Amino acid sequence: MSMMSSTPSSLHHRLVAGKALREITWLKVGGAADWLFEPHSAEELQLFLSHLPHDIPITIMGAGSNLLVRDGGVEGVVIRLAGALAEARLDGTSIHAGAGCTDGQVARFAAKQGRSNLEFLVGIPGTIGGGLRMNAGCYGSEFRDVLISATAMTRSGTIIRATADEMGMAYRHSNAPQDWIFLSAEFTTIAGTSDIIRVTMKDMIANRGAAQPVGVRTGGSTFANPDGHKAWQVIDAAGCRGLSVGGAHISEKHCNFLINDGSATAADLETLGEDVRARVAAHSNVELRWEIKRIGRTEKEIV
Repeated sequence: MSMMSSTPSSLHHRLVAGKALREITWLKVGGAADWLFEPHSAEELQLFLSHLPHDIPITIMGAGSNLLVRDGGVEGVVIRLAGALAEARLDGTSIHAGAGCTDGQVARFAAKQGRSNLEFLVGIPGTIGGGLRMNAGCYGSEFRDVLISATAMTRSGTIIRATADEMGMAYRHSNAPQDWIFLSAEFTTIAGTSDIIRVTMKDMIANRGAAQPVGVRTGGSTFANPDGHKAWQVIDAAGCRGLSVGGAHISEKHCNFLINDGSATAADLETLGEDVRARVAAHSNVELRWEIKRIGRTEKEIV
């Protein structure tokens, strides 16, 4: 049975075959998704999953910012939340954000409502769903610090609600089961002044631009900070600043950033990242953990 024939006709307009994922990822590399599905509501997602054959793998995609898609593309169906699943609303003193919202979108929404506590989100280049999965953070704050609860759907269509503690959120990590598809998050906020909040966020953006590469094809921080170390420092100490493979190189400005000069393949970027890991291990006996999520098949794995 084909994907289209197993999908209810009311959802056919949400389903695209052979979507080139390089068009919707920040690193601009990689192959196509066998299928891309963009539900606009929890009900559409639930309906789609109820008809999806169990042997078809699912991959969840957010903004494509912290993501490296391999050159052979992604098997099965890639799900990217849209519509009502990418909107935010104020409910008393808390903010409900769809998992498809970008972090910056939620930060700006909170500022407009005069609600403080979420300013740090403006510095995270991803979606709320991705932030829940990896407990994203910056400027001294993390998702777990402001999260009241997250709502997710399992592949069977069951709705789950969980707190940060229940998901075992830790530094750039959560224990949320891999089959959870995050739908939304509820964040705690405090009263603030919109203009002051916007100034704070403007300063955060300026600081990021001064320290990190902007306006280039990158995926954000490549590696999580190891215990007791800064990733960029051990990378620099191992002589990796400016190191290159094919069309990929380590940023001269901030050496925890991989850059695609426009001609890189996903294999170039991943090979360079693994080379950096090996050099750091040899120099400092420190193991770097990928923060960028790598998905899909290599070209050699295509059958």
